[in-house]
Amino acid sequence: MSKPLLDLTQLGMRFPTPNGEFLALKNVNLQINKGEFISLIGHSGCGKSTVLNLVAGLHLPTDGGVIVDGREVAGPGPERAVVFQHHSLLPWLTVYQNVELAVKQIADQYKQGAETKVWVKQQVEHYLDLIQMTNAADKKPDEISGGMKQRVGIARALALRPKVLLMDEPFGALDALTRAHLQDSLMKIQAELNNTVIMITHDVDEAVLLSDKIVMMTNGPAATIGEVLEINLPRPRNRVDLADDPNYQKYRQSVLRFLYEKQSKAAPSKPVKEHTTSVTAKSA
Repeated sequence: MSKPLLDLTQLGMRFPTPNGEFLALKNVNLQINKGEFISLIGHSGCGKSTVLNLVAGLHLPTDGGVIVDGREVAGPGPERAVVFQHHSLLPWLTVYQNVELAVKQIADQYKQGAETKVWVKQQVEHYLDLIQMTNAADKKPDEISGGMKQRVGIARALALRPKVLLMDEPFGALDALTRAHLQDSLMKIQAELNNTVIMITHDVDEAVLLSDKIVMMTNGPAATIGEVLEINLPRPRNRVDLADDPNYQKYRQSVLRFLYEKQSKAAPSKPVKEHTTSVTAKSA
């Protein structure tokens, strides 16, 4: 049996505060295989973003460790790319130039000398085509919509050719229709590139639609993994067809039951609303 691409072992995180040490995360153990799509879900303050930041190398764990492809994470690296809720594009650069910036960071690994410039152009065009943004290549971020900006952010992350794509509520700030389009695009991209994806979400339907596994976090402090739900729905997935699928509904109810029954005693102070397509809350 092959080794997992990503291995979180006894992962824990303690933060110093004026009132003493705060134990945010405790004993998180998770193995993720190449090409898997993992969603992290839970109430506000359950450590989802802390887990993502530890995998990204933005924080170093106070307990345990993170192994990516046989190497311990000791800081940020190009094999792990992050897409945040807000696109973070450079406003003075065009769409093309924003993606080009990422491609140039890895160009020396693939091409040398005169071939580099041609290779960079080919790669930028490839990723713009992948996210259907070729026609907006010369526009600057303030000239395109929020959904288009997020597409560019995803393309920039993919252009680094990461082994692990980390997404922190990437569609949380978008309207429902744009969100649905980007979810469909992400499924197609992930199927084509076979990236390993870890995504934070508060949307139950999004988690079930996109994921191979849903990792449900317990409430903090000392948050940890409460349950891991495997989603055995055939791919490619169609949201309309799944709406009446009994297995889809079963998975959806399992997540809702965990969030509202098993973790309700420490739910966030502001109510978590369930809509027809999503459950929303503040970020972890």
